[in-house]
Amino acid sequence: MPQTSSQTPALSRRSLLRALGGTAALGALAGCGVPAAYVKAGDRAVTDVSAADRKLVFANWPLYIDVDDHNPNKRPTLDAFEKSTGISVDYIEEINDNDEFFGKISPALMNHQSTGRDLIVISDWMCARFVRLGWVQKMDRAHQPNVAKYLDPLLRSPAFDPGRLSTVPWQSGITGIAYNRRKLGREIRHVKDLWASDLKGRVTLLSGLDEAFALLMQGNGVDITKWTADDFYAVCDEVQREVDRGQIRRFTGNDYTKDLVSGDVLACQAYSGDVIQLQADNPDIRFVVPEEGAELWSDSLMIPDRADHKANAERLVDHYYQPEVAAELAAWVNYVCPVPAAQQVLADSKDKDTAALADNPLIFPDAAMRKRLAIARDITSTERVEFAKRWNKIVGL
Repeated sequence: MPQTSSQTPALSRRSLLRALGGTAALGALAGCGVPAAYVKAGDRAVTDVSAADRKLVFANWPLYIDVDDHNPNKRPTLDAFEKSTGISVDYIEEINDNDEFFGKISPALMNHQSTGRDLIVISDWMCARFVRLGWVQKMDRAHQPNVAKYLDPLLRSPAFDPGRLSTVPWQSGITGIAYNRRKLGREIRHVKDLWASDLKGRVTLLSGLDEAFALLMQGNGVDITKWTADDFYAVCDEVQREVDRGQIRRFTGNDYTKDLVSGDVLACQAYSGDVIQLQADNPDIRFVVPEEGAELWSDSLMIPDRADHKANAERLVDHYYQPEVAAELAAWVNYVCPVPAAQQVLADSKDKDTAALADNPLIFPDAAMRKRLAIARDITSTERVEFAKRWNKIVGL
């Protein structure tokens, strides 16, 4: 099993919102500004050729699947699916940014055309737009007994997709706080600890609106499953104050890891999967789920409209919900595993390092941590344009 610390994280897996022009356009599409963008349920499917054409096209992010130790062109869990089913998978690592990928496939979806892909993985906040626009098909759970049985209860029913009928988590993660315990010389337990005087100029926040806001709201005691516009503006006022007094060094994408490793930054908003990788090289780096809570998020699998191989795609999704397969994937990517039953599979491993992963709460959150995790309600289309204007002005986008 490769040590994930030696792998380079996908730089845009939890991508930043790049510019107001892009988010404004997306907001208009997601609402009623472009009625033709919405696809009615009856227009989403085409004749499924899965039985006769044993293949599918699967688009994912870079470095987001297990790879053979000796041959980077081999992906053991995917190879096992092909061998057991006879279905060939054209696996494409083409998603580097949620907004960019939206722009790539949206013309086809708006015009009721095939995207050329049967399965895609994007972040849940973007999945919410696809679901609202009617750009994805509901999955047939009759083809997915493992999903029905093993999907983590915490992830089963987000507000944008009740019952997870159109989306299924690929991997999950936690947005919390990372810090250098040795250099800081104390613990961090609360979101507002980021504003302490000994951290002035040594703090970074995530620049993406969708990535940053929930944890900051939790620091104010907000239930992020039902936050309000007032809660959002209160966070903006708070962050602006900290910018004005020089508390925040800068706003970042995934490059926050470089600042933390170099010591230029002592504490920052961070993703759990990244920190696991950093800890392998520097045990002084800690990750904390604040006592007020942290955001649990997912990057999810979806079958876009007019996919030719829907049944084959559904079988692949279900393959990854076998506990043994989920465990193999989790051992490589080190994000929060959406299949809790995979924990025992790892614990039973004869390899000591693999078995140790079963006890890592950033892969399998323990009961105490799970109580502090929540899935934020998504930003609606009517909220997005105005919220993006306010946030991007603070961040400098």
